[in-house]
Amino acid sequence: MIGEHAFSIQLMKKSGISAMKRPHSHPYYELYYLLDGERVYFMNGSVYTARKGDMMVVNPDDFHSTASSDVPEFERVLVSFSHQFFTEGNPRTGVELPFRESLLLRFTLKEQPFIEHLLRQMLKECREQPLHYVAYVRSLLAELLIHLDRHLHSDQTKKVMIEDRNPMHAKVSEIANYINEHYAQPLTLEQLARQFYISPSYLSRIFSKLTGFHFKEYLQVVRIREAQKRLAETRDKVQSIAEQTGFEHINHFNKTFKKLTGTSPLRYRKQHSK
Repeated sequence: MIGEHAFSIQLMKKSGISAMKRPHSHPYYELYYLLDGERVYFMNGSVYTARKGDMMVVNPDDFHSTASSDVPEFERVLVSFSHQFFTEGNPRTGVELPFRESLLLRFTLKEQPFIEHLLRQMLKECREQPLHYVAYVRSLLAELLIHLDRHLHSDQTKKVMIEDRNPMHAKVSEIANYINEHYAQPLTLEQLARQFYISPSYLSRIFSKLTGFHFKEYLQVVRIREAQKRLAETRDKVQSIAEQTGFEHINHFNKTFKKLTGTSPLRYRKQHSK
């Protein structure tokens, strides 16, 4: 690690079934590169199968989680960094942060050794901490982000998000995105199960397995995140925002908001109003 939340890099190799305890978000960038194996990744309402040579690029505050696929063994490098760490002391690189969206990048066999060399060099610098290692790590990160940006603008990245998708992964992604778009409506597990031609019990199990959320939890998170946005960006009354985001009762909204954010809607507005 460099600083408390400025930069960190971690190499992990694991066997057996494993998953994040909870989907989460954080105020810094994350690069999740798979050196070997497979992982199921849930991010912003979509489910992906990441394989060797794939990198998940996560913008700040985007919800995400990982879980085992049918291939339980995996090895990955996880890089986290703040916007300030990247820009501090660096000449302008032309890389636009945040990225246009959190997404999966799939690197060719020819590209993978270069990506892995940069990551392993960062690990080596952070382990050994030679003279000027912080500056060197920052320059290696800049080189990596320039390569990612070039990759993002190449033709081969088009439609990579939907390539090789497991049919059930696609179904859960479709349902999660439906929730993202229709959160203001009364939604139930049974209703969505009928709409998407799947049994309620199986939908409950597979949704929880792939996203890390129970159905009601995910619906609450989507509604509260939208409420946070409206509290910060509009002058609408709290009662109105509660109704706009699918809550029938203001007391339920207030209780759910505090449970998920740790604060009240009015205090959140005061702290984040634009």
